[in-house]
Amino acid sequence: MKKIRVHFLLFVYDKTQKLYRKYFKKKKRQWQFTEKQLLEFQEDSLGRKLGEFYKKHGFSMIPKMENHDVHHLITGCGTNFEDEIAMQFLLLGNGKLNAHLLAAIVLGSIILPEYYKIYIKAYKKGQSMRPFYHWDFEALLWQNFEHMKNFIQQKNIEVHF
Repeated sequence: MKKIRVHFLLFVYDKTQKLYRKYFKKKKRQWQFTEKQLLEFQEDSLGRKLGEFYKKHGFSMIPKMENHDVHHLITGCGTNFEDEIAMQFLLLGNGKLNAHLLAAIVLGSIILPEYYKIYIKAYKKGQSMRPFYHWDFEALLWQNFEHMKNFIQQKNIEVHF
């Protein structure tokens, strides 16, 4: 039964994400890098980690949705459907709010209610993190990934002068 519910959610997501990009991401441009170019970044950089993420999962970049994949890396959220919904809860907790996010949360909660405790935990995790949902991660691809992740998660970072 879960398989049917997930297939339904995938169908809805496939149809709505195209509309979301068209109407809500009009002013946003796609990144100027390919998955292959990301793998050429320095080993400990965000760019390299993102390239490795695409390679590991067999994903390709979706124009104007690249930050979404960075959110996976920073939050540690997986890529199966219940994790995708949990990440939307995390982003809501982090301060992000739009119609697409709310629709994913409502639909995901109704169709996959058995993960509700995970969703609430993700929401609280998002509240505990520095707001990052609005960052331009393309400009940060050269940055050290662990330092950035620790900063967002408000962990102590060693500073060298």
